[in-house]
Amino acid sequence: MTADEIARYRTVVLEGGDGVGKSTLADLLVTHHDFIAVHSPRTPDHENLIERYRKLLARPGRLVLDRSFISELVYGPLYRGQSRLTWHQALELAGIVSARNGVFLHLTAPAATVQSRLAARDGQAPGLDTITELADAYHSVFRVLASHAPVLTYDSTTEGSRPNG
Repeated sequence: MTADEIARYRTVVLEGGDGVGKSTLADLLVTHHDFIAVHSPRTPDHENLIERYRKLLARPGRLVLDRSFISELVYGPLYRGQSRLTWHQALELAGIVSARNGVFLHLTAPAATVQSRLAARDGQAPGLDTITELADAYHSVFRVLASHAPVLTYDSTTEGSRPNG
């Protein structure tokens, strides 16, 4: 899969754990394909998560979301015991992405590769067990999402799937 193939979509939602290449791919889509990138860190508890993403997805133009509401379905249960989104709400937002000619791109990489990238980038990295647990949680979420919205899996370490401008 190349950046040109990904750029056929009007909205691209990049998801996966830290270090899988979301920001790198978002930058490529901005630079070579005229996307507007929105990085979505964790939404503060006092903000309405649903409304935030409804407004974001109502923007005109080509959007690439570098992380999204999908992260709440992964990190919420793992680190806070529950998600602030129900599946019903997540699927409503996924429907909005789909209606924008959008796709969810699940970025993956082997745990050792992710650990190495994070250590190089941040000077430290979680253990392989933590990285694997997070990757497994993303796989579970995308298995459910794939029956409701377009989902592509992108291994950022496979030479044939590396995007190019």
